[in-house]
Amino acid sequence: MQKRPEERIKSRVMEPREMIRIRMRCRMCGRSRAVYRKFGICRICFRNLASDGLIPGVRKASW
Repeated sequence: MQKRPEERIKSRVMEPREMIRIRMRCRMCGRSRAVYRKFGICRICFRNLASDGLIPGVRKASW
């Protein structure tokens, strides 16, 4: 069984210089760019989940 990226990072003893290298990654697809901290997912996964109505309190804006 493989560990998730977060578990692999935490299992190692980290030195201060290694802390800089950690990037936020999407929990669903692993994408490293455009990850929303509040939800922990990338913009693409966020859009898909929001359009399906799977994120409570989020809906498409219209004005």
